[in-house]
Formats: sequence, structure tokens, C-alpha cells
Amino acid sequence: MDEEDSPYPEVRASVSNIDDPEMPCLTFRAWILGIFFVIICGSLNMFFQLRYPAPTITPIIVQIVSYPAGKFFASILPDQVYRLPGGLEWSLNPGPFNIKEHTVIAIMANAAVGPVYAVNMTLVMEKYYHRAPGVGFDFCVALATQLLGFSLAGLTRRFLIWPASMIWPSNLVVCTLLNTFHAEDDDGSDGSLTRFKFFLYVSLGAFVWYWVPGYLFTALSTFSWVCWIAPQNRLLNQVFGSVTGLGMGILTFDWSQITYIGSPLVIPWWAEVNIFIGFAFFFWFLGPLLYYTNAWSQAYLPLGGTSVYDRYGQPYDTKRVVDLHTGLLNLTAYEEYSPLFLPTSFTSVYSIAFALATSAITHTFLYHGHSIWDKVKNIKTEDEDVHAKLMRNYPEVPDWWYWSYFFLFTGFSVIVIEVYETGLPIWGLFVALLVALVYVLPGGFIFAMTSQQISINLVAEIIPGYLFPGRPFGNMLFKTFSVQSLLVGLAFIQDLKLGHYMKIPPRVTFVVQIVAAISSAVVQIGVKKFLVATVPDLCDKRQANLLTCPNTSVFYSASVLWGLLGPERQFGTGTIYRPIVYFTIIGALMPIPFYLFTKRWPNSWLKYTNIPVLLVGACWIPPATPINYTSWIIVGFIFQYIFRRTKFRWWSKYNFVLSAGLDVGTVISAILIFLTVQLPKSGQDASLNWWGNTVYIK
Repeated sequence: MDEEDSPYPEVRASVSNIDDPEMPCLTFRAWILGIFFVIICGSLNMFFQLRYPAPTITPIIVQIVSYPAGKFFASILPDQVYRLPGGLEWSLNPGPFNIKEHTVIAIMANAAVGPVYAVNMTLVMEKYYHRAPGVGFDFCVALATQLLGFSLAGLTRRFLIWPASMIWPSNLVVCTLLNTFHAEDDDGSDGSLTRFKFFLYVSLGAFVWYWVPGYLFTALSTFSWVCWIAPQNRLLNQVFGSVTGLGMGILTFDWSQITYIGSPLVIPWWAEVNIFIGFAFFFWFLGPLLYYTNAWSQAYLPLGGTSVYDRYGQPYDTKRVVDLHTGLLNLTAYEEYSPLFLPTSFTSVYSIAFALATSAITHTFLYHGHSIWDKVKNIKTEDEDVHAKLMRNYPEVPDWWYWSYFFLFTGFSVIVIEVYETGLPIWGLFVALLVALVYVLPGGFIFAMTSQQISINLVAEIIPGYLFPGRPFGNMLFKTFSVQSLLVGLAFIQDLKLGHYMKIPPRVTFVVQIVAAISSAVVQIGVKKFLVATVPDLCDKRQANLLTCPNTSVFYSASVLWGLLGPERQFGTGTIYRPIVYFTIIGALMPIPFYLFTKRWPNSWLKYTNIPVLLVGACWIPPATPINYTSWIIVGFIFQYIFRRTKFRWWSKYNFVLSAGLDVGTVISAILIFLTVQLPKSGQDASLNWWGNTVYIK
């Protein structure tokens, strides 16, 4: 089997085709380090989520730090073997720290790196609506949404994990990094640089370089040099501006900006082309067309940006239309103040979101419907690759384990919404879970092939907005159950595939994911309750330590717009934005002609057209800006198209290592800049006062 390998070159380049079934993975040190990083990552990222600016502890940092930590434990723990009843043996130190232990730690930490979505909802209730349902409610909602997502992940394994065609590109970087650390056969004897040395050099270079666009010369991060020449020229800024303009032809020399929508060294070239075409059509063609023809009275608003506006052209003040005592819409104040007006960037992204909601379902039905049905009937649709064959050595997790968790926490959720006054009826909970179920396979196929996560936020806000208007709590809870269950489910599926690639026994992955999910929920809810109790002005824009809760503020605004004002006022019959709704029909129809064309001419270049991918990439705006796409597509073209075709040996050995090294160096540098330069200033401007740091904000 050593000669057999994956049919996909990117998988062959990053995932080992051999396995040692006797290698221990669920060891004492794996448990200790895994839970330790769950606590550290969960608490720090919960704190950082409430602060702006702030870094993020990413999974790749855990993978780096856990390696020497595991080596240290292997050197100090006693290696005495304890004999247990039944002939079993156990040891605190079963041997050298190995790659499977490292993978288990990474899987556990991944569950804690992302903030628990439900925290935003409970924080909005406390800080903006002045209602504190208590720590029991916080924990129950967080736990229910986490483990409902976990159960969804397990039920999709035959569709998204076991098939070799489900590559999961972002996992390839993790596998490459783990294999680089634990490599035993890459000694550079062929005269080439070893992966490990290459990784160290790239990480060091990225660490040093990020100080330039990250602190010393921040204009390189948004290199809109055309606007520097004529900063007062309105048309020039609209065309070339990086934040409120179209960002045409503008580059960035900041790796964190380039990878904002995903690493261009990882996402397949065909997907990158789809994403860029979707972005260019909606934001470089359709957006300007709408703006300069003054469609929907947009010409007096900024062309781009992240704010919504009132009739005076100012950012919409939601506090003017909300009764702070009842948390309900003050209709008189709303009529006296203003309806909501959307800039071009928002009308574009809402159009995309409506189209994506239906195109993802149509595309999945057309392109994957037959194989889904066959897998439901346990009919083989593609041959097993070497990794699936190697995983036969380990007993699989029965489906009923995951079904048990799904029904258990569905019942648990029913009890929660009945005990507490949430504004969400029980049937609304089932609709929310149905939304997550409907999109888990379409979202999973997109994520597995392109590393792009599907967004259903708008769908999860508009549906409850129509079903129970005027209930912001119900709207938020509906969105939390549908969005969190889907996002957590996709994250758990990704980790299941990581375990599949690294030959972790499925039942080990099952156990550590549950423990990590529960621990993460406890830790993050604990940090949130501690901050609420000890920081009276938490989430205030003038908070001394910059704990302004930017994500929570956005969550609150959405609850007002879709829970209080409601979609009927925004997209109902007779409103100026009503035409945007018709993108649901357009989206449902868009995949059909491409499907029929490729069925008739299967070798045409149109077989690479993927409408949901074309749409999902553009959904990053806002908060992404056009500058996140231009340099991204250039880097992708160089490495995923030119180098892969002309320098395949170099690409297969170093491409994913290069991506990991750039990520590691940049993240560590960003954290160090935050801790040494920004944090000591306690909210004061910490940037160097010179032309290179001010020219782009004039």
C-alpha cells in the first residue's frame, strides 16, 4: 500500500500514505495539552473578540506551541507502564511525542479558537436590551448550539469525509505543518532544502516583514497610491479607494490582507477564478452601474463601506428608533427619523446573499443529487483512496451516536426556550434547525472543495423577521441556532477530515471533539460573565481598555434591522429595495444552463464554473474590501497556476509549507506588535506619526 496514493496531487503533496495503527494518540499528555489549549485559546479569543483592535489566537499558533510542549512532556514524564484489569497497559509517557498526539491536540484546540456565536446574542440582551437571563441560559444555549452542530457533522461523513474528492484544502496546510514537524525521511540528502528549514526561514522572513505594513509603513497594507496623488478628487477615490471605493488595481503588501478571504496558496485555481469573477462582476461592474445611475437613491451615499445610512446620509442611529425600556420598535420615532438606506456595497452583497441562498441548493441537487441519493442507499459512488483503506483499521462511530446527540440537544433546546422568555416559539426552533440541515450539505461541498464557508446570516435573519416580526430576541435566537449549528457543524466536519487524513481513530476524534466543545462553551461563557460583572462600561464606545465589543455591536444592529424594523419594511412590496428579493429566483436558475452545457460538452472550460463559489467569495464584502481580492488573485495565479504547471516538484514540496510559514510569521508578529506597542498605550494612538502611516487616511 506504500506505493498507492491519493489521486489528487495536492493531497499527495501534504498527506502521508502510510499509517502505524499501534501509534498511541489519546495519551495523558495529549489530554493535558489539549484541554490546556482549549482553556487558553477559548478565554483569550473571547477577550480579544470584545476588544478592538486585538489579535486572534489562530489554530496554527497552537500547532506551533504544542510541538515543543509535547516534546517537553515526553522528556519529563515517567515512562513506567501500569497494568490494568483485562490485560490493558497504560503509561504517562508511552514514548516520543508523535504526530497523532499532535493532531489530537490540534483538533481539540480548533474547537476553542472560534468564539461561541451564542455569546454575542446573550451579550446583546444584557448590554443593549438590559435583560440578563442568567448564566444558566447562557450556558444552555451555547452548549446546545455547539453540540447540535457536532451531531450534524457526524451525520454527513459519508458525503463529506469518506469520499477522496472531498479534499478540504485548508486541512492540507495543517497536515503539511504536522508532517514537517515530525518528518523523519526529509533530511535534505537530495541537496534540496528540507521542509522544516524552509518553514523556519519563511516564518522568520514573514515575522520581520510584517512589522513594515503592520506598524512602520502601514500605507503598504492598503497601497492605494493613486489616491495619494489627489486625495480630494472624489471620482478618483471612488474608483481607486481601498475602503469606500472600488479599489481597482490597488495592491497590498500585507499577507494578512492577502489571506483575508483565504490563502491563495491553498484554494484551487479554478475556485479562485470563480471567486474573483463573482467579485469583479458585482463590485466592479454591477455596483458602479447602480451607483452612477442613482438606482435606489444611492448616489448621495458612499460607494462602499460597512455602514447603513439614514435619509440625511449619516450612519443609521438605531438607538433613535428603539424603546430602551421595552426593547421594542418605537414606530413614531421611526417615522419621524428615517427609513434605512443601503450603500451600493450593501445592496450588492444582499443581492449576492439572496442568490446564493437558492443557487447553493440548486447546484447541490444538480451536481451532487445522484451521488447523495446513492450514498443514502449505501451504494458506492467512487473508489476508496488509500486513506479510506487505511482507516478500515479502526472501528467507525455508529450513526446512532450522532443521532442520539441530535435528539438529546434538540429536546434540551426546547426546554431552554420554554423555561426562558426568548420570543422564539418551539416551531420556530425546528424551522431554525431545518435551515441548518438544508444548508449543511451545500455548504459542506463548497467548504470541502474551496475552503470558502457559505454564509446564511441573511437567510437566518429574514426568515424569523417575516415569521415573528417585532421580536428581536426571537430573531437573534433563531439566527443563533441556525447559523451556529451550521458553522460549528462545518468546523467539526473539517476536523473529522483532518482526523481522517492523519489516521486518528474515529472514536477518538468523537470523544475529544465533545470534550473540547463542552470545555470551550464553559470557558467562554465564564470569561464573558466575568467581564460583564467587572467592567461596568463594557461595550461602550469610550471604554478605557477598548473593550468596545465590535462584533456584538453588529449583532445588535442586525437584531434591530431584522427583528424590530423587519424585512417587510426593507424588502416588502412597494419598497425601493424590493427588486433585490428577485435575486432568489435568479440564483435558483443560474446553475441550470451551466449544468446542461457541461452535460452536452463535458470537456469545455465551463465545467469549472461553479455558481455558488462564484457568489460565496463576494459575500466577504463587507467587512472585506476590494483590496483583499486584487493581490490575492495575483498570488494565486503565480503559485496555483504557473508554479503548479511549470515547477510541480517545487510546488508539491514547498507550496503548502510556504503558506504555513507566511501565516505563522505574520500572526506571531501581529500578536507581538499588539502586546508590545498597542496594548501599553491603553487606547491611545500607537502608530508612528509620519507620512507612510497617514497618507492613506487623508
